[in-house]
Amino acid sequence: MTPGVLARHVNTGSARRLKVGERSVLSAIGKAPVTGAVAVGRLGLAGDEQADLNVHGGLDKAVYAYPAAHYAFWQAQRRERGVSLFDEELPPGFMGENLTVDGPLEGEVFIGDELHFPDCVLRVTAPREPCFKFNAVMGFAQAGRAMALAGCCGYYLAVDQAGTLTAGQRATLVPGRRSLSIAQAFAAKFAKHAR
Repeated sequence: MTPGVLARHVNTGSARRLKVGERSVLSAIGKAPVTGAVAVGRLGLAGDEQADLNVHGGLDKAVYAYPAAHYAFWQAQRRERGVSLFDEELPPGFMGENLTVDGPLEGEVFIGDELHFPDCVLRVTAPREPCFKFNAVMGFAQAGRAMALAGCCGYYLAVDQAGTLTAGQRATLVPGRRSLSIAQAFAAKFAKHAR
């Protein structure tokens, strides 16, 4: 039986200046939960911006989903590095995701799989690749490396059927060809970078 998906939170954000070392760059990594139905078009969620379309956005990376199960890992990573002194709970959208999901992890979801929500259909297209902006938001320079080692990258989605999304909605995962999982695609990208 294929796993289902729960959209725990639907998150959007605006492009803002982010301090990275001595420079200031435009980023829309900061997302926050939205209440009520959110329109989903071919290029993503209404009210959501992307600052760098080479990394996030466009038809194949319109929506970014991140498993809520990974949040405990990041809380521990930040605590171990002294970024967070307390047992903080990271807010939904902190990873830059549009959908905080309870559902399949990277090894269980494949490129081409579809998430059939009540009013829209999203198709899995690629893993997220961490960048220097992710390191800045996480508060430590090795955050991208930690993501690569743990494989907790989340996945990008294309919008195959526009509609609406609401936090709390469930989707059925409809398997695609199942030839390349997100975990395998992510590992292959980092193996290339390591050469």
